[in-house]
Amino acid sequence: MRLVIAATGASGAIYLQRLLHHLEGKGHELHLVMTAYAKQVIHQELGTLDIPPETRQYQEKSMMAPFASGSALFDAMVILPCSMGTVGRIASGTSDSLILRSADVFLKERRKLILVVRETPWNLIQARNVVTVMEAGASVLPAMPSFYSNPKTLEELADTVVHRVLDQLGIEAPNACRWGEERLKEKTTVS
Repeated sequence: MRLVIAATGASGAIYLQRLLHHLEGKGHELHLVMTAYAKQVIHQELGTLDIPPETRQYQEKSMMAPFASGSALFDAMVILPCSMGTVGRIASGTSDSLILRSADVFLKERRKLILVVRETPWNLIQARNVVTVMEAGASVLPAMPSFYSNPKTLEELADTVVHRVLDQLGIEAPNACRWGEERLKEKTTVS
């Protein structure tokens, strides 16, 4: 697949790192764009981001990336983490950065756009912006980890969200815990 991965300034750099980890070496063409705020959050939360060597990187203020035009064929775009400010700018059609222009292109071309939002709680403006981008064709996937797989590490916990992103992309997530399909550890209940 030809994939655009974008990161904005919301907390949740671990999700970006885990997505890159799961895509590395799988034959996908990866294109990465990060806002200046995303880079600050990555530094704060992870120190450094381990970027697969085959990944092509772009500056957020450049429009020279192929995916800034609908004539370039890409399969999907994931914004992870996606701030609610970014959702609002996408909802309003603002296209003044590479991430926003690309999101606009993916919507107008009816290509898969996945927004992994991280902020909570939402105000009414944010909720309306989410509805607007969904009506325009985006998939909104809040970064809400699940616990029924009994994750033991932060990476395993983050993977419960990243596996859902991979599902939306149609990419196999072999280690994903599927409710009712895998052996879930039995728990004793206290009456």
